[in-house]
Amino acid sequence: MEAVLEQQLRETMKNPAIIGVLCADEQGLNLGCRGSLVDEHAGVVSVLAQQAAKLTADPTDVPVICLESDNGNIMIRKHGSITIAVHKMSV
Repeated sequence: MEAVLEQQLRETMKNPAIIGVLCADEQGLNLGCRGSLVDEHAGVVSVLAQQAAKLTADPTDVPVICLESDNGNIMIRKHGSITIAVHKMSV
């Protein structure tokens, strides 16, 4: 599985608009990252996704968190037990 994840991270970073990507588990441990998103971000990303999920009564509703700044947008979403964050440049 690790090789598949590494391949997906590389493929994601090939998009010129994407400047960072990170995958974390439910405990906030970094499973893999590239670019602007680094190991230290894994815990925060995981907690944000968990807290956002508590805002909805529907357990099948998976929220997407979007952090906007002058340096781009970071989108965070859970996929099963993995949380994914993608940092895209502003256009």
